[in-house]
Amino acid sequence: MGLKQIDHGSAEYKQMVQLRFQILRQPLGLTFTPEELAAEQDEILIAAFDEDEILGCCMLCKVDAHRLRLRQMAVLPDSQLKGVGATIISFAENIAKDKGYQYIIMHARDTAIGFYEKFGYRIVGDCFTEVNLPHHIMEKALI
Repeated sequence: MGLKQIDHGSAEYKQMVQLRFQILRQPLGLTFTPEELAAEQDEILIAAFDEDEILGCCMLCKVDAHRLRLRQMAVLPDSQLKGVGATIISFAENIAKDKGYQYIIMHARDTAIGFYEKFGYRIVGDCFTEVNLPHHIMEKALI
């Protein structure tokens, strides 16, 4: 398995969009708008591959000078529970540290809270609804 930053609009990015659609959007009856995808141009796009097949991905977007937000974390069902997600999280945190950020935050689906807690993320704030699902803001200090 290899991890890398990918370019917006590339063939790898198209695989990333398809994976995110399959895992995160389609089960909820949602799609991506062209505007949503265009807005991702300035985000840090991260993906794990086995040869040319995407296994998982996430994005980091700037919140402010100290914080990045992890978004759109998705791993193929056949690759879950095999360390792919853990490797992506570690890679994303290293990129954030290398760029001088001190925190990663996220809007975590309640079903994923246990996963993120294993890596030191903690809930900050009350439950809220996003894409018709309960979420919590989670955060981790990188220092």
